[in-house]
Amino acid sequence: MLAEGLELLIDGLARGVILSLFGLGITLVFGLGEILNLLLGVFAVVAVIACSILLGTVPGLVFAGLIAVALVALFALVLDRTVISLVYREEGEDRILLGIFVTLGLSLFFEGLLFIYYPGGVFLDVGVPSITLAGASLTGSSVAVIVAAAVLFGLIYYFFNHTYLGIGTRTVIQDETGAVLCGIPPRKVQAIVFVLSAAIAGVAGVFYALDAEVTPASSFTLTSFAIMVSIVGGVDSISGTVAAGIVLGFIMTIAGALFGSYLATVTLFAAAIAVLIYKPEQIS
Repeated sequence: MLAEGLELLIDGLARGVILSLFGLGITLVFGLGEILNLLLGVFAVVAVIACSILLGTVPGLVFAGLIAVALVALFALVLDRTVISLVYREEGEDRILLGIFVTLGLSLFFEGLLFIYYPGGVFLDVGVPSITLAGASLTGSSVAVIVAAAVLFGLIYYFFNHTYLGIGTRTVIQDETGAVLCGIPPRKVQAIVFVLSAAIAGVAGVFYALDAEVTPASSFTLTSFAIMVSIVGGVDSISGTVAAGIVLGFIMTIAGALFGSYLATVTLFAAAIAVLIYKPEQIS
């Protein structure tokens, strides 16, 4: 029982940090610029496909993953400088609604292209060996994800709390007009954060593909997970999003072990709904 519990703990934590990363992709962009980025799942799938292609030409998953994430960031930058910039010209509810329609339309467009050119599934089987601890066989990929995610969370924390740009970003989130008066250009900060959120989604997608097959249709599922985690975590709270992702990851892993993958997903959404019903202040 102890060994099984430890295995569930590690797998649940790994799945939780992946969900947290997806949620952060939504939280950063919506909290900063009031745009619900429905492109997040597409960024993740593109990163996985790019990483799979690069694995045959570069040495190892780390290099392939870094290049894939960089390509996704460049892709996001192009979108931000063109289509997304039109959304940021609006304010209030008009920006929110236009953002939903634009990112949803782009998501459907790119998802269609992925179905045409890369219709198959991708599973990043990199052969990470299992680790035996206290009689438990810990999945090597889960341990690697936890370690890598811990480093990434540390970098994100340092960025937002100890760098001028990160502090400026938090200022824009809290008061966009006040940020302008302080000499902080909101549009430049919004562009940086949009690209950062796409890169985080790319990393999360690569992590996700270490344990599950990713197809173009996965973009919708991953975006749904991201929105759910962000809402449960408080929409504009980075720490809340991370905590929500980890808790929901544990719930999904335990439910998967008990009921199977399909009911695990149903349980995940049921748990999220229960949190929103009994703790509505989380979304205020």
